[in-house]
Amino acid sequence: MADVVSLSWMAVLATIPVMVFAGLVHGALGLGFPLVATPIIAVFVDVRLAIIITLLPTAIVNLASITTQKDFSGVAMKYMPLAIASMAGALVGSSVLAVTGAEIFRLLLALLILIFLWTQHQGTLPQGWLQYNRTAVLVVVGLAAGFAAGTTNVMVAVLLIYFLSAAVARAEMVTAMNLCFLIGKLSQIAVFFVTGLVSVALLIKTIPLAAVALLSLLAGQRFGAHIPQQKYARWLRYLLAVLALILVAQFVLHGW
Repeated sequence: MADVVSLSWMAVLATIPVMVFAGLVHGALGLGFPLVATPIIAVFVDVRLAIIITLLPTAIVNLASITTQKDFSGVAMKYMPLAIASMAGALVGSSVLAVTGAEIFRLLLALLILIFLWTQHQGTLPQGWLQYNRTAVLVVVGLAAGFAAGTTNVMVAVLLIYFLSAAVARAEMVTAMNLCFLIGKLSQIAVFFVTGLVSVALLIKTIPLAAVALLSLLAGQRFGAHIPQQKYARWLRYLLAVLALILVAQFVLHGW
């Protein structure tokens, strides 16, 4: 069973500033905690253990992000098919991660991100797929996002492709995505409990990390409130590009 005490002291000490940085990013942009924290921590430990270490901090950050947003109930009802599908996808993806490696999924997700960014740069992003039955689109996107969360810890990439394509307002997008993040993370925790990868003791040991992440989130939110919408969308695309490079690097380092 994976446990925090199996980490070296250097890795443990390095985790606290990672929580600070990832929390600030998530607070400013409304997303990004696991995709920032996971690859950095994975420098010191394997990717699966990095995901386990960030379970509780990520869940706390997502919960806090939801509670600080306005009209949560209205957004939750609007995107309920997306959230439920995300939960189903996360259950399947986490089950896959629990018994096998997920390197090939990292590469596929990186390619999907790069294709999306290229079409946006060329101004040729096809919008037709958004015109189909909205509920069906949300279910498909949710399943894909949840599976990505379960196997790679980066649900945000799939969700951003949808929300940026649909030109959803920032506040609504942040609330909907954090709802999916939270549900997906809780689903992942449940699967890891069942498969014996995590224990209550492990989660308790990560409470200080969750507290640091929460405080950093609140600080980052003050900065993020002053970011203009156009600049915000541009930063998200930059974040996706960096994420694609990280996923490719992880595949090269761990996938051969």
